[in-house]
Amino acid sequence: MKKHIVTSFHNLSPELQEAVKAKYPLGFTDAMIRVDKPNGDFFYAVPYDTDEIAYMVKVDVKVDDNSHEDDDKDYYDDEIKGADDIQGGDDDASDTDSSDDDVSI
Repeated sequence: MKKHIVTSFHNLSPELQEAVKAKYPLGFTDAMIRVDKPNGDFFYAVPYDTDEIAYMVKVDVKVDDNSHEDDDKDYYDDEIKGADDIQGGDDDASDTDSSDDDVSI
């Protein structure tokens, strides 16, 4: 029966680090699994087995939280050119209350 160990990649010996890198030559992305802890925290890890030990090797993952804010800014802060021309194109709509003419996105 194998011993099971959860450890950080940085805590492995240099030899084991090289062996893990050799097992995942294209990186850890496709092999990573999310491990949820009972307190609600989580970490990402990749499995690595030797003859005696089954490792769950924690890997550092950087999450880019700012990317969504930047994307929204690029698409929604610019004024749409020609929107006034399109809005005034329907003569039937001009008979309605002027408060209906305001368009918000």
